[in-house]
Amino acid sequence: MFLHVAHAVQEGHRKIMIRTVDTDVVVLAISCCQRLAQLEELWVAFGTGRNLRYLASHELSKALGQDRSLALPFFHAFSGCDTVSSFVGHGKKSAWNTWSSFPDVTKAFLELSSQPDPAQVTQCLPLLERFVVLLYDRTSNMTAVNAARKQLFSKKGRPMESLPPTQGALIQHTNRAVFQSGYVWFRSLQAKQDLPFPCDWGWIKDDEGGVLRPLWSSLPDIAKCCPELLHCSCKKGCSKRCTCVKAVLPCTALCYCDGDCTRDHDQ
Repeated sequence: MFLHVAHAVQEGHRKIMIRTVDTDVVVLAISCCQRLAQLEELWVAFGTGRNLRYLASHELSKALGQDRSLALPFFHAFSGCDTVSSFVGHGKKSAWNTWSSFPDVTKAFLELSSQPDPAQVTQCLPLLERFVVLLYDRTSNMTAVNAARKQLFSKKGRPMESLPPTQGALIQHTNRAVFQSGYVWFRSLQAKQDLPFPCDWGWIKDDEGGVLRPLWSSLPDIAKCCPELLHCSCKKGCSKRCTCVKAVLPCTALCYCDGDCTRDHDQ
C-alpha cells in the first residue's frame, strides 16, 4: 500500500487517501508523513459502516513531532502487534502513558525503527529495560528487568505471571519488534525489500515443516528449573487453564487454593 503512496507522490500527487481496517496501516501512515517530505495530506479512511472514520494522519504526525512519528512503528511493534507479542496485562494505553512519562526512550525507539544492526540493539537495551520496568511498576527505581522482577516478587508479592519478562526474553522480543518495524515496515516504501533472515531476529525454524515460530527466550523453562515457585490463583478448583495443571505439577501451599484441589488434577 505505501509503495503506491510513494509512487503517487513521485508522480506529483500531494493529497492522498487510503482505506483500511488495520491499525498497523494508521501507524505507518503517521510515520510515512515524515518520510515523504513532498506529501501535504494523507487521509486514512479507517473502519467500516457506522465505525468509518476519516483520520488526518498528516495532522497527527505534525502533533506528535518528527521524532515520535518516526519512532511510532517500533513502539507499536514493541508493545504488541500481529507478529510480536504484547506485555501481559499492559496494553497500548499503559504503554503510551509510560512513553509519555519516560521520553528518554524515544531515542531508542527512533534508532530501532530504521534498519539497526545487532550492536545498536545492544546499545539501546538499557533504555528499553527501564521502559519495561516503568511499564510494570511506575514507582520503581530499578533500571534492569531482572532486578525489577526480584523486587516485585520478593518485596511486593507480585505473582510470577505479573512480573516483567527476563532480560533473555526481552532481548528476543526486541529482536522481533526490530525485524517487523525496522525492516519490514521501514522498507514498505521500497518495491523489493530484501529482508534479513528472520532467525537472526528472534525467530526459529521448526524442524518439522520449516515453520517459523518465536524464540521466546534463551533461558530454560522455569517449570523445569524452579518448579517449587509455580503457583496458581484458582478459586473453585483447577481447570485446564490452571498454571499448575499446565506445568503438570500439584498445587501447593503457595497456591490460592492452598493445595486442596490437587486431587482435581488427575480427574
